[in-house]
Amino acid sequence: MARPTYETRQSDTLAWLASAHVASETALRGLEGAEREVLRRHIEKLIDRCACRADRIARRGSSIADVTSTDWSSREIYDLHQNPRGKGMGARNRRYAHTVMAYFWTEYAQEEAAPSDLIHVTCTGYASPSAAQRMVARRGWGGRTRITHAYHMGCYAAVPALRMARGFVLADDTAQEADARVDVVHTELCSLHLDPSTHTPEQFVVQSLFADGFIRYSLSAATEEPSFEVLALAETIVPDSADAMTWVMTDWGMQMTLSRDVPTRIAGALGTFVARLYDKAGLDPATYFAQTVFAVHPGGPKIIDEVGRLLELREDQIAASRGVLFDFGNMSSATLPHIWMRVLEDPAAPRGTPVVSLAFGPGLTICGSIFRKR
Repeated sequence: MARPTYETRQSDTLAWLASAHVASETALRGLEGAEREVLRRHIEKLIDRCACRADRIARRGSSIADVTSTDWSSREIYDLHQNPRGKGMGARNRRYAHTVMAYFWTEYAQEEAAPSDLIHVTCTGYASPSAAQRMVARRGWGGRTRITHAYHMGCYAAVPALRMARGFVLADDTAQEADARVDVVHTELCSLHLDPSTHTPEQFVVQSLFADGFIRYSLSAATEEPSFEVLALAETIVPDSADAMTWVMTDWGMQMTLSRDVPTRIAGALGTFVARLYDKAGLDPATYFAQTVFAVHPGGPKIIDEVGRLLELREDQIAASRGVLFDFGNMSSATLPHIWMRVLEDPAAPRGTPVVSLAFGPGLTICGSIFRKR
């Protein structure tokens, strides 16, 4: 993994968020004096009531310096005195393309062997040719490496990307290559998608959770490195839930809507889904459930709490999920691979440990996998 340039304590980020909302509304309505102070108190109460607190998320990363200062006239995207909603989607996407190109080039600068396939995963920006394509062209790998773009699935995208990669490894034209390797690269810049003119409780939840994240991992037919064996993958869409969670393009970035009953909707389908995963993997839950580590995508603390309650999990079974949320926040599709990395490096999870991954996103989609630690 690679950390974003700027990491800020959650308490400082929430204070910045309050100032951003006040500055936006002040610029839009020309507020002064007492009106501005009334608005500030209102915004601070909403944040205190709705936002994810610092005891659940310690720090969040951002690829732009905007979140480090309230000097709005000098901010790159959130120059709120001039642009009360922040700059438009064009400026945000240009910043995305620049940051991701720099990441790809740095990440692969010392890489000697070209991957057979490279899957680029994101839901926070677009460019064509993509940074993955530009990097492959600059390295002279165009005749060796195929690029696949897995875009706009949101937080659950790591599992479909894994399914694609697994298929590529097993494909006839790849399986014949002894050194075949599929790289999956996640680049999420959630900090680019804030509209501080929207003061709803829902948006304060969203704006206090998401952060930037970058991570890369590889799949191959065999390896001597510490790794996971993929045993099963599954995906389902919860009926009558299409509007429970959305991620849509607007003039001022991408905007999430999030129904309050998302944890309940997920809970209603989760027991059957997890049983299906164990069945596909050929594992008896009665034998393996107690020793399984659960990599639960932390859409928020309540998601982890609800999954733990529903499946009757011990706290140590979901500790890696809580730890990643606390250390980094919700990094959209990059979050689940961060949890995998933590479990892989954890000596308390011995060789042979089953790892069940669960992630959720628009649709309402539930994705999951079962690994075996090797």
